[in-house]
Amino acid sequence: MSQPFSNKTIHLLKKYTLTALLLFTATYLEMYWAMRSFSEKISSGCLDCSFSSDVNFISIFTTVFLIIVLLILSLIKNVYWKNSLQLLFLIAVWFFWNYVIFVDRESSWSTYTFSEEIQYTISYSVLPILVLSAVTAFSLHTIHKNISKPL
Repeated sequence: MSQPFSNKTIHLLKKYTLTALLLFTATYLEMYWAMRSFSEKISSGCLDCSFSSDVNFISIFTTVFLIIVLLILSLIKNVYWKNSLQLLFLIAVWFFWNYVIFVDRESSWSTYTFSEEIQYTISYSVLPILVLSAVTAFSLHTIHKNISKPL
């Protein structure tokens, strides 16, 4: 009786540890790739905060948030819907954080309109988000497919 419980626990730990590592790494890479041009600029919200500490915090927070979202989305049985929603949540969260970094490190020190902030954020974010979200979505699908059943 103890053995099946142990296998299920190890299976879930392995699955969500790999998922968390993937989400953290992908978020970290996306933030640096998209917003690295603002890494030397001062944050308007925290004058002493470095860009790397902001990216670390955002990556940890995003990982926790997306793990919760993925747990909720795991209730969906249709694989195509589930994968599509995962990809949309990932893109939306990354775009939101890129927007936050742009506003915090660039537009708050200047006179950007909301539409200009969105346009600039899209221009900085489109390639990193497209490339890394596709890789992340494929990797998530592979993790959940290959670790779908405990031994």
